[in-house]
Order: sequence, then C-alpha cells, then structure tokens
Amino acid sequence: MDEQTGNNPFDENTPPKLTPGMNPLTAAFLALAVVFILYQFGGAILTLLIFGLDFEKANVNSVRLLTMGGQILFILLPALLFAKFVYTDVTSTLRVKLPSMKEVIVFIGGLVLLTPLLQSFLYIQNFLFNKLADSISVVHAIRNLIDEIDKMVQSTYGNLLQSNSILEASFIVFVVAIIPALCEETFFRGFVQKSFEHRFKPVWSILLTALFFGIYHFNPYGLFALIALGVYFGFAAYISNSIFIPMILHFLNNFMAVTAFMIFGDQELINSNVTPTGDILYHIITFAILLLLFSAFIYYVINNYHSFQKRKEEI
Repeated sequence: MDEQTGNNPFDENTPPKLTPGMNPLTAAFLALAVVFILYQFGGAILTLLIFGLDFEKANVNSVRLLTMGGQILFILLPALLFAKFVYTDVTSTLRVKLPSMKEVIVFIGGLVLLTPLLQSFLYIQNFLFNKLADSISVVHAIRNLIDEIDKMVQSTYGNLLQSNSILEASFIVFVVAIIPALCEETFFRGFVQKSFEHRFKPVWSILLTALFFGIYHFNPYGLFALIALGVYFGFAAYISNSIFIPMILHFLNNFMAVTAFMIFGDQELINSNVTPTGDILYHIITFAILLLLFSAFIYYVINNYHSFQKRKEEI
C-alpha cells in the first residue's frame, strides 16, 4: 500500500468498472425488484403448481428442495446475470477474494457479541410494543395482524427444521444455512451493495442494502434485528472487500439457530416474537453493556484492520 492510503482499510475498496451505458443504481433497484417478484411471487406460483393448494401435506423434503432451488434460481442466478451485464469484472464486483484466517476470526468474534445484543434488543422491542398494544387500539390491531403473519412464517420454518436422523439434519443445514449464505450474500452484499457504492457513501450503501435485506425476509418482529445483522454483514463485506466473510457470518448465524432448534426442540428459539422474562431493567442494562462492547469492537476493527490482513508470505 502506498503512503496516501495510510491505515484506512476503506481506501482500497474502489468500485469496479462499468459496462458502457450501464447505470449501477438503476441496475441495483431493478435487480431488487426482479428478485423480489421472482422469489416471492414466482416461488409461490411454482409451489402451487407443484404441490397444489394442500401445501401442508406436501413431502417435506420436496419442500426443502424447492426452497433450495428457489434461492439458487431466483436470487443467486439473477445476481450473477446482473453483475455480468452491468460490470466488466464480475469477480471484483462480487468481492471474490479470499480473506486471511485472522480476518475471519475477528468478524466471528463480532458476531458472538452481536447475537446476544440483538436478542436483548428483541426483548426490549417486544416489551414496549406489547405495552403500546395494550393501551392503543390501533397498535393492538396491528399486533394481531403481525402475530398471524409471524405464526405462519414460524410454522413453515418449524416444519422444514424437523429432522429424524443425522443425514436429514445435515441436509437441513445445507438448505437453511449454506445455500442462503451463498445466494443471499452474493446478491445483497455482492451485487446490490457494490452497485450502491457507485453512487452513495459506504455507510449509506451498507444501510440501504441492509434495509432491503431485512424487508425481504418477511419477519415483522425480527425486522430491525435483521437490518442490524445486515449492516454488520455489509460492514464486514466492505472493510474486508471479501464476500466470503459475510457468507461465513450468515452461515454461522443460521447454523446456530438451526442447531439450537434441533437440540432443544423449542420453536421459540427460532421465533423473534419473544417476550422478556424477569425484570425488563435487566434486559435494558444487558443491551447497554453489549452495545458499548460492540461499538468498541467496531471502532477497534476500523482502526486496526490492516493488522488482520497479514498473509502467509508475511509469516
């Protein structure tokens, strides 16, 4: 690195070259619209064509295969096609660069802090939301609607995560943890965020991508937590300039949730509609402490990131 870049890890993360005449911002929003329509509506139509209206009686492994196929065909493939159509260098656009082991370990450490932080946030969020719903009729009606959507989503995922053997459990991990990490990160942190970076500052690119990431998951109670998770994935992708780090983080996040469900057999473990146990003050204090620690972690990473990038030739 030359002297002009100093120790700022963001200086090396420059946008890739465009195909003449292509507008990356327009392409990003078009890709978001196309993927939303394909995955949500196209996937629903495909499900009806294959399983009919009696979806609940469909073979669960067939549903898992359809879920995996939907991710690949309706998220990963459009990401690759858009990247190829808009940019001259797909590899650079999608941040295809192997990170060092130090980088991976550092960001996993951040995820370890972020997971209980978001859980504390969910306790506080739902406590306040329930208080408002109990005293305001409009909010109460909204809560009833959100509860119905949440039950439907959780019921679907609960069926997909039921396993009776190690082989079936391995297949579930592949469908629910590996495939989404590969497909969603390639699309969101790869193509979409990189395209936003052509027109917006990094922080706005990361936030905007995370917003769409949260909305696309249709999890009303978990929306803000998903956005926060998306921000961390986007930060990791940008500062490392490697798509593999958010893929690993995404996989670990899903893997931990699936594993907890399989071990404890409690659907509440995959449900963001949690209610606080004990004194709410405890959760507020826990949230404040974890937020302080996580903020210190982010500050440390930004200011010391190049020390994590040392490669084998330096050892």
